[in-house]
Amino acid sequence: MRSSVQKPPSTSHLLSLAKAFSWRIVATLTTALIAYVITGEMDTALWIGGIEFFLKIGIYYAHERLWLWLT
Repeated sequence: MRSSVQKPPSTSHLLSLAKAFSWRIVATLTTALIAYVITGEMDTALWIGGIEFFLKIGIYYAHERLWLWLT
């Protein structure tokens, strides 16, 4: 008997990367704004946002690919 549940088409690596990048822009702006509100220092807020952007884009991409691999 065949399962009636269809596996969705696999998402390309490029699409996953584009999604990660666009989300990081939104999330980084939010983080930088929060850092600015807390510290009152634009330089510190931009520094925190910059670090967060590059670190978390890689983490998000790996997380997305892991979920696709598991399903």
